[in-house]
Amino acid sequence: MRLLRTGIAGGRLQKEILGVLAGHGGRDLSTKLAVGALGLVAGAYAVKRLRRAQTDRLEGRVVLITGGSRGLGLLLAREFGLAGARLAICARDAEELDRARLGLERRGHEIYATTCDVANPTEVHALIDKVLTRYGRLDVLVNNAGVIQVGALASLRLEDFREAMAINFWGTVHTTLAALDALKSAKNARLVNICSIGGKIAMPHLLPYDCAKFAVIGFSEGLRAELASDGVSVTTVVPGLMRTGSHASATFKGDPSSEYQWFRALAQASSATLDGRAAARRIVRATLHREAEVVLGWQARLAATAKTWMPGLVRRVLARANRFLPRGHEGAGPGVAGRSLALASNRDRWS
Repeated sequence: MRLLRTGIAGGRLQKEILGVLAGHGGRDLSTKLAVGALGLVAGAYAVKRLRRAQTDRLEGRVVLITGGSRGLGLLLAREFGLAGARLAICARDAEELDRARLGLERRGHEIYATTCDVANPTEVHALIDKVLTRYGRLDVLVNNAGVIQVGALASLRLEDFREAMAINFWGTVHTTLAALDALKSAKNARLVNICSIGGKIAMPHLLPYDCAKFAVIGFSEGLRAELASDGVSVTTVVPGLMRTGSHASATFKGDPSSEYQWFRALAQASSATLDGRAAARRIVRATLHREAEVVLGWQARLAATAKTWMPGLVRRVLARANRFLPRGHEGAGPGVAGRSLALASNRDRWS
């Protein structure tokens, strides 16, 4: 039905433009050429819409989402499931993964869940093999798994940068390379890399995360060019801060309590963040339409535009904002999990 409506709309548009062109029979050549060019553009647009109508469906497609047990990954699983996809999710925490699987099953979605550390290439290859054994195909890979450390530079250790790169960047590389043959074998396969506005603008107190996400964006953009001839479209997703509970899963360094307070306040502020469910729906649409890049949230779009046209001003604003953030402590330890800080905060509130 959608194909029929698109074809009819495209035909009407071309007919209208041809009518305009015919009506200019006695006018100058430049006018005829201009209207004719408009007709060609309209025709190309109609063909593009027809092709999308033929291929932009997810019923029966197999979608693998890394980091799918919570936050944006779990929301994406729900949205892809609502679109009729067969789901596969992975995460490191077995208990959390099992809860996510049960919740998706209760919603009526077909779901396969298995533990996997995307930083380990051996586990990633086993993950792809398991998904192919279960479903026999892989149509969409969503690289979503990630970690985030919050703290001043003085509080960070070399291991923090290594961990961020191992999961956020190398995890994306591992799953992409392991899944490439399966994606190339699928018709109209999609590869979706969840990046961050932190991969375009380096935010203070998030340096390991920033570095890894900058690398993911470069990898994702290069993949789109290289995989186009193989029929695999690549979408780079650049969200701003979302209300997905990221403060509970982050690790806080230096002065953990103070770092947690500012990050939680920002992550829960409706004026500064994007609703996670709305973000998930937008990502599914971008996947269907094979968009090259989607920047989520007006805040992120404004920041990206400002960085392009006024980089000096953006640097000054970030430097000033950094003055209001907690000061770091040299030789800080491994950090405190946001979940632990959230529990402590709740105990203090009710004591």
